[in-house]
Amino acid sequence: MKGSKGQQDVTRKADASQEVHVAESLVHDLRAMIEEARQQVGRTVNSAIVVLYWRIGERIRREVLGPERARYGEQIVYAVGRQLTEACGPGFGEKNLRHMIRFFEVFPDEQIVISLSRQLSWTHLRSIMYLDDPLRREFYSEMCRAEGWSVRTLRDKINGMLFERTALSRKPDKLARKELAALRDDGRLSPDLVFRDPYFLNFLGLKDTYSERDLEDAILREMERFILELGVGFAFVARQRRITIDDEDYYIDLLFYHRRLRRLVAIDLKLGRFQAAYKGQMELYLRWLDEYERQSDEQPPIGLILCADKSEEHIRLLKLDRGHIRVAAYMTELPPKEVLEQKLRAAVVAAREQLETRPIEESTDERPTER
Repeated sequence: MKGSKGQQDVTRKADASQEVHVAESLVHDLRAMIEEARQQVGRTVNSAIVVLYWRIGERIRREVLGPERARYGEQIVYAVGRQLTEACGPGFGEKNLRHMIRFFEVFPDEQIVISLSRQLSWTHLRSIMYLDDPLRREFYSEMCRAEGWSVRTLRDKINGMLFERTALSRKPDKLARKELAALRDDGRLSPDLVFRDPYFLNFLGLKDTYSERDLEDAILREMERFILELGVGFAFVARQRRITIDDEDYYIDLLFYHRRLRRLVAIDLKLGRFQAAYKGQMELYLRWLDEYERQSDEQPPIGLILCADKSEEHIRLLKLDRGHIRVAAYMTELPPKEVLEQKLRAAVVAAREQLETRPIEESTDERPTER
C-alpha cells in the first residue's frame, strides 16, 4: 500500500508539473498573439492617420491655396484650423494643417505615401518633409523604411549628414534615384547606400597620437557604437583574421558580414594618408576571401580601407569610387558643424560635376558566379 501511495504522489506531482508547463506555454503564446494584434492595430491606425493627413493637405492645397485663391487662402487656413480644433481637437489646428499641406507638396504621389505609411509614423515624415533637397527626402524615407529606424535614429542620421556621407549623394540624380527605386521596389540595398565617407569615430576617445593597434583596440572596446556608425546589417566576424598565401601570413584587421548585402566586408585600418599600395593589399585579401570563404549564395566580398586622410586624385585614377574596394576617411574629432557641412556639400558638388563629365556607367558590382 505504501508503495502504491508513493507512486500516486509521484504521478500527481508529475501531472501538476505538466499542468504548470502547459499553462506557462499557453500564456506565452497568448501574450505573443495579443502583442502581435496590438502592433497590427497600431500599424493600421498609423497608416490611416498618415493617409488622412495627406488627403487633408491635398484638399486644402488644391481648393484653398490654388493660384486663383492665393490672395485670401491664408485666412481660410487659419479659419478652418480654428473650427477643426473646436470640432476635432488640437491635432487639427492651423499649425498642423500647414504640416499637412507641406506633406502633400513634397510627396504628391498618394501611392508612395500609402507605402511609406505602413512603416513610417507621422513624426518620422515630419522630420523628413522639411528637408530642402528632394533626393535627400527620398533617401531618408527609403532608408528609414528599409532599416526600421526610430524617430530618434532618423534625426541622428539627418543631423550627422548621413546622405552627404554616402557615395549615393555624389552620383547624378538619375543614377541615385535608380538605386533608391531598387531599394523601394525590390528591397535591393547597394554598397553605395551602405558605405559612407567620412566615418565619425569621435566616440573612441583616442588622444593626439595613436597607433593602428590603438585604433583597432578602441574600436573593439566600442564595437556596438562602431557598428552603429557603420550602419544597420553589419555583424562582426573576426579581428586580425589570418590568411596564408604561399606559406606567408597576412592579417585582415577587421572582418564583418553584411546581412542585406550578403557579403563579407574586410576593413583595413591605416594611419595617415591613403597610399596606392593599399589597393593591392586589399585586392589580395578579397581574392582570398572570395576563393576560400565566400558561400555559393553570397555576393563577392567587398573591402573598406579606412584612412585618417584621403587622396582624391589617387582614388579617381585607381577607380576606387567603383568596384569592390572603397576608401573612406575617419574623423576622431569633429569640426564645427558649419565647417563639416560646408566641406561635405562641396565634396558632393565636385563629385557630381566630375561624374557628369564622363559617360554614365552601370554598376560594376558583380553577380555571384557558380563555384
